[in-house]
Amino acid sequence: MTDCQADGEGARSPMELYEKLNAQGEKVRSLKTAKAEKAEIDAAVQLLLKLKVDYKQMTGNDYKAGCPPSENVVMSDNGLAADGADDEDTVDPWNVATSNAKGVDYDKLIVRFGSSKIDQELVDRIEKVSGQKPHRFLRRGIFFSHRDMHQVLDAYEKNKSFYLYTGRGPSSEAMHVGHLIPFIFTKWLQDVFDIPLVIQLTDDEKYLWKDLTLEECHRFAVENAKDIIACGFDVNKTFIFSDLDYMGSSPEFYRNVVKVQKHVTFNQVKGIFGFTDSDCIGKISFPAIQAAPSFSNSFPQIFGGKKDIQCLIPCAIDQDPYFRMTRDVAPRIGYPKPALLHSTFFPALQGAQTKMSASDANSSIFLTDTPKQIKNKVNKHAFSGGKDTVEEHRKYGGNADVDVSFMYLTFFLEDDEQLEKIKQDYTSGALLTGELKKILIETLQPMIAQHQERRKQVTDEMVQQFMTPRPLNFHF
Repeated sequence: MTDCQADGEGARSPMELYEKLNAQGEKVRSLKTAKAEKAEIDAAVQLLLKLKVDYKQMTGNDYKAGCPPSENVVMSDNGLAADGADDEDTVDPWNVATSNAKGVDYDKLIVRFGSSKIDQELVDRIEKVSGQKPHRFLRRGIFFSHRDMHQVLDAYEKNKSFYLYTGRGPSSEAMHVGHLIPFIFTKWLQDVFDIPLVIQLTDDEKYLWKDLTLEECHRFAVENAKDIIACGFDVNKTFIFSDLDYMGSSPEFYRNVVKVQKHVTFNQVKGIFGFTDSDCIGKISFPAIQAAPSFSNSFPQIFGGKKDIQCLIPCAIDQDPYFRMTRDVAPRIGYPKPALLHSTFFPALQGAQTKMSASDANSSIFLTDTPKQIKNKVNKHAFSGGKDTVEEHRKYGGNADVDVSFMYLTFFLEDDEQLEKIKQDYTSGALLTGELKKILIETLQPMIAQHQERRKQVTDEMVQQFMTPRPLNFHF
């Protein structure tokens, strides 16, 4: 039996699967100790992750070494635990949905997408290489998955630098707090590694997908750029561009778009993105435009003619299909594959079954909301993990895993000890739902007020400066 066959499907009981997990974990450790080939280690890790997913499905619990499964695990007819989530989560660049109140099963998604988990070893390595305490998004698993991050760090340790690329699809004038997640983290990466950044505003994409005019999409791009600039990016190291502007002014960028287009078939793009015969041809060709910033020679004003500078893309995992396609094409057109860091989704106020949406005012906390609006939205709409009555809550405690107010605090509260105490108090019943919501309101109100203040300082001239193709203050 090969390693690929030795997965959870052959395990007839939770204990049998638990023993397979122990053996596979030991195999991964021995391969790392023996400094085996990276491909062999990666394959072993992927199998370990798959076994963990199978174990959770079978038992309803996470696998923990040294904690064998209970003998009285209740199995359902299909072999899954009775509370197992047998419906596959929907995750693509336009839709995110799950039936699980805790949100998307990210371990399962890692296996499905074929990425690698950001484990403690990688977090420690980022700390060592950068010389900085890891960002709270890394410490708390908000950025949870990666592709080739070890390769980026290997090169950086040998004084070979890289650049960052992230983006935003501007579908409305106002962004919400969930949109800030990749930008907050990207700014931290830019600061600690001292590297250039390109930010793509896909106003062309929004025109193709939404019922908006071309002029509206471009205006939203400029307005969104102001919110992005307000995150504190260094103008000397950051280039923000609108596709509608830059595609027409950069032959090098467009040539890379065409190269990608030539190497992806219609069948492939239908398979990756689910396009149908009734989709406009603009949608079918768009993925090549999102791929092009992954290649350094798309920006000759920054990198000259260099085409071998590694790109690192921090993004939510729903954008991964674009870059799986890009990574497949890159070696065939003579470029390095972009590396990725994937974040979890920022949940809607109504619960983690969907991500926050800019099109539903009550599902989102917008960056334009007043302190009163923030308070009302959290109090009225934030899904609670608390019990129905104060007496029940005091007795049994709340469920922080499904409580949206607690989820939001994991994103925005910096102090790890304070966050852990809030969780313990809420779980024990010492902290009531109303008190938890109050903590969130008092965290969000000043954060958003400060953002609004910084945005007021962003002039049209500053936007023009960020969006003008130019050399950046960096030498490779």
